[in-house]
Amino acid sequence: MHLAYPTVVAALLFSVGVYGVLARRNAILVLMSVELMLNAVNLNLVTFDIWYRDRLHGGQVLTLFTIVIAAAEIGLGLAIVLLVYRNRQMVDVDRLRALAEDPSRPAEPAAPAEPEAEPEAEPEAEAVEEAAP
Repeated sequence: MHLAYPTVVAALLFSVGVYGVLARRNAILVLMSVELMLNAVNLNLVTFDIWYRDRLHGGQVLTLFTIVIAAAEIGLGLAIVLLVYRNRQMVDVDRLRALAEDPSRPAEPAAPAEPEAEPEAEPEAEAVEEAAP
């Protein structure tokens, strides 16, 4: 087995994860990008374990340990995101960072997509009002 193929795939996975962490604003997508980076590390650990033919399979053991840590991290991260969403109705990382800098300031509400139009009065109701004595 060539060592270059899995390491190139792992480097691509890690690069996509780094891009997701730096470019995304949604906290859930940032957590998914971190998981992608951890999976790239796991792929490298297994690849080098197979390459060195370790009798104790240290790379595979470290991979299992990393998977357990990643599961705990995603559970805790999603719980924090859920609590923040319940309290602030947002999961935008940049706005949360601004809130952390000045906690006394309330969170800015998200801008509405379209202004709400007032419902038009029904013509029948106007005619009934005019006919009343």
